[in-house]
Amino acid sequence: MSQNDYYGGGGGGGGFLQGGSPYSQMGSPGSGQQRSEAASSLRPINSFQYRKAEQPHNDAPWVLDGFEVGLVTMVGHLVSMHLQTTNHVYTLEDGLGRVEARHWVGSSTNAEQEMEKWGDIKEGIYVRLTGFLKSFGGKKYINATYMRPVTDFSEIDFHFLECITVTLTLERGPHYNFGTGQQQNATGVKSSSAYQLDNSMDIRDEYSHLPPLEQQIIRYLISQDQKDGVHVANIARAIGKSDEDADKLSTAMDSLMDNGHLFNTIDDCHFAVSR
Repeated sequence: MSQNDYYGGGGGGGGFLQGGSPYSQMGSPGSGQQRSEAASSLRPINSFQYRKAEQPHNDAPWVLDGFEVGLVTMVGHLVSMHLQTTNHVYTLEDGLGRVEARHWVGSSTNAEQEMEKWGDIKEGIYVRLTGFLKSFGGKKYINATYMRPVTDFSEIDFHFLECITVTLTLERGPHYNFGTGQQQNATGVKSSSAYQLDNSMDIRDEYSHLPPLEQQIIRYLISQDQKDGVHVANIARAIGKSDEDADKLSTAMDSLMDNGHLFNTIDDCHFAVSR
């Protein structure tokens, strides 16, 4: 989410792009940086918090109120969308301000899947957006990895309450034993997820409300614990799904993405758990 026309105004020339390539979710693949737990955690934010988020320098993690921020999600009114050759630019309004998001065209190897994933997005509707905070040329935006229409308007109120709950949990500690895992990295920034359960808690306590297939997917991904995620083909083999079950698996994966349990890592085919 941010305010800018990146690449829309031309530019050109070779060499490095200051601020990192906007095509990358997590920065240069050759940087050798290790992602913290917070980088894979989902943080609900509003536009006010989006404006407060800072990145000390190009290679540093984004920080909000002293806590590292990785994957973010927000709900807002899609007031405009501008389709460009290389990317689609979306402007969201949530009552507290506006945010810019960008989806880079061509990142998916399957054009039909791309259309199916983004085809329902239209101006004038409310949407839920998920992505990573990015900056390019001094401009902040959200590198959108997922966006869907909001069909139940109670989700708008729920999102604002969730933002409040997570923020207060991080600031004051959990009301009950749900572990924020507060650790400090080398820069002194707290690496914490309000969704991260204490290691002593049973995984079933967190995901027992999910349908059986979604639970299988989640538990398999947790057992793998791969920072680059797991390919969807490996997930299908691990849970014993055949080609005939492809639609069921796809629906389950979409639902997990929709509810913020999963996110894409190195490409649209690799998935990891948001915790």
